[in-house]
Amino acid sequence: MARFRLRFLLQEFELPQGETLLGRSPECHISIEDPLVSRQHARVTILGDDVAIEDLSSRNGVRVNGQAISGRHPLADGDRLRIGTQELVFSKVTSPPSDASSKRTGFLRHCGRCHTPYPEELGLCPTCGTVAPLDEETMSGIVGETKQSWTLQLLVEVLEKALSVGRDVDAERIMRRASVTVDERLDAGGALDRRQVDALVEAGASLAKLQGKSSWCRWGLSTYERLAWVPRATFVAQAHSLPRAELDLLRPTVTALLRALRERGGTMTDDDLAGLLKLEALGRELGV
Repeated sequence: MARFRLRFLLQEFELPQGETLLGRSPECHISIEDPLVSRQHARVTILGDDVAIEDLSSRNGVRVNGQAISGRHPLADGDRLRIGTQELVFSKVTSPPSDASSKRTGFLRHCGRCHTPYPEELGLCPTCGTVAPLDEETMSGIVGETKQSWTLQLLVEVLEKALSVGRDVDAERIMRRASVTVDERLDAGGALDRRQVDALVEAGASLAKLQGKSSWCRWGLSTYERLAWVPRATFVAQAHSLPRAELDLLRPTVTALLRALRERGGTMTDDDLAGLLKLEALGRELGV
């Protein structure tokens, strides 16, 4: 009878016959400390050589090879499972079992600095520790800029979903994590995807409007200043709709962004020109 495993970063979890629970709870067979993972997120069931995964009505769902699943979904060798912001690889094992290289259960520690879960027994985060992991040591081969871009994209998707159903508490938590990801990337001098940044700051503006507070609009304006990018007109319009008292709090960041854009100069696209006109109109209203 074939054996099956799930691989995550440097650790492999051997899957027994029957059911294996995956989730944030330490009581699950495989526990993943990730704020976007539900306490009991998914269940893998093995009956003979038939393997299937099932989403347990989790808040953020399960994806197999990038596609959201519903109900029971069969698994094949090499399938990639996305749970929260994490990706695990399912594999069929043909080699003899080795006690030294596999475990039936495990607990993943959540790195407080870069927010990446990793096997608890490592004692050092493989993402931001002094010794960086090799590509072949990761569960997906996605490291560095590509991995961070993928994580940010997922955070944006989950944030937009939370906002669409009015879950402002969840949206605030996700926005904080996404903003830290962007800030750390900028601090390290790394590149960012323009579409992801635009989507994130617009989601932040939606959250700001929902809360009646300007903080996430100010963060968005500051981020554009650091990048010397013109914000989209839709973002500026959302910021402009804040209550007057909160709108006045945008004056320093609007001033700094307009200064950065003047210093940058250069040609602009039609979208940039539209955004700049909106920003200048906001600046005039604020007395910039």
